[in-house]
Amino acid sequence: MRLTTLPALLLGSSQALGSKLQQPLKTTQATTFSSNSHTSPAYREDLVSLHKSLIDISSISGNENEVGNFLVDYLTSRDFIVQLEFVPPQTNTSDPDPEKPRYNVLAWKGPNRRPSPKVLVSSHIDTVPPFIPYSRTDDPLTADTVIAGRGSVDAKASVAAQIIALQTLLDSGRLDKAEDAVMLLYVVGEETLGDGMKYFSDTRGKLDPPPDFKAAIFGEPTEGRLVCGHKGIFGCDITATGHAGHSGYPWLGKSATEVLMRGLVRVLDTDLGSSEEFGNTTINVGLLGGGVAANVIPEKATARIAGRVAIGPEAEGGEVVAERLRKVMQSVDEEAFEFDCRYGYGVVKCDCDVEGFETTTVNYGTDVHNLEGNHTRYLYGPGTIFVAHGPDEAIKLGDLENAVEDFKKLILHALES
Repeated sequence: MRLTTLPALLLGSSQALGSKLQQPLKTTQATTFSSNSHTSPAYREDLVSLHKSLIDISSISGNENEVGNFLVDYLTSRDFIVQLEFVPPQTNTSDPDPEKPRYNVLAWKGPNRRPSPKVLVSSHIDTVPPFIPYSRTDDPLTADTVIAGRGSVDAKASVAAQIIALQTLLDSGRLDKAEDAVMLLYVVGEETLGDGMKYFSDTRGKLDPPPDFKAAIFGEPTEGRLVCGHKGIFGCDITATGHAGHSGYPWLGKSATEVLMRGLVRVLDTDLGSSEEFGNTTINVGLLGGGVAANVIPEKATARIAGRVAIGPEAEGGEVVAERLRKVMQSVDEEAFEFDCRYGYGVVKCDCDVEGFETTTVNYGTDVHNLEGNHTRYLYGPGTIFVAHGPDEAIKLGDLENAVEDFKKLILHALES
């Protein structure tokens, strides 16, 4: 199928998107960036086939059973040992199917059924809605072939590139002495609650033996750059309470919506925390509502917000910013507001000191924070976040192939460090 429209970012546009406050501050170039070769690699057909198979399967968060089944079959057929980790169903999923349980997929190269991995390579197999079917520009395949569909970037591109990278290293004999030194982990629920990675982190002590990772490589769309860190996140549900009355006499009541709007505008105009590396903490008012009728002074109004946290520390940064938000809104009205805040976390630092990679920071959250432990953390992946979650999600084949080579370099670097 020929795509009739292609995202401008994939066609080389340098136009900036969004406000400057929402963009990462630092992108640095390495002295050599050697992953831009567009010659056809031997694994091209396998990579395209795997990527297509993943995209063809709808795996919206909470309904990841079928894509998990596919990965189990794919990996076992290639002599990987696969272990499933069943994750409880999400209560916020619209149509959970008890006959189709969701699970994380762990895999390593056999024959050792009790591995001792030094490096974890991970990404997520769930996507945001809605499902968008696979399509690509016409054959023959070239580096400029554009592949589209839900998850083509976020994050099935990383899943496919990681698997092909590890298989290629194994086939080349470069990991012969330690086949099980690398463990693959593909988790559910990253796009909503992060419950897949949290479950693995909480229960990995039950594995035999419990893995003691020296490094973890996380796959997300980073435009082929190695990420030095990303913003944290927190969320709040805010309720404003006023006093109902006739709209013709507003001074006889107290408008909850007016108080809430004034409080939110003050929050948006306030620096809740900033840093040189990550810029400003930003607030998105995602849901807003209140009142019962246009001619009634509203007694109740609510808002649900998400904040991207630009300060640390990682463990407490979200709580620090949430408390600042409370104080700003209470400066508008000391009594009107109630807050139910999920503190999340502050900025997340990652290791980006690897020769041959460009580096950057990003504004979105990942599973890096959800995996506890004293390990080196790398965040990298193909594709741009600017098309992820949108109707034009797509990636160039050349970027996907570059990612295979870069994941190979990261795996070897992590093993040798």
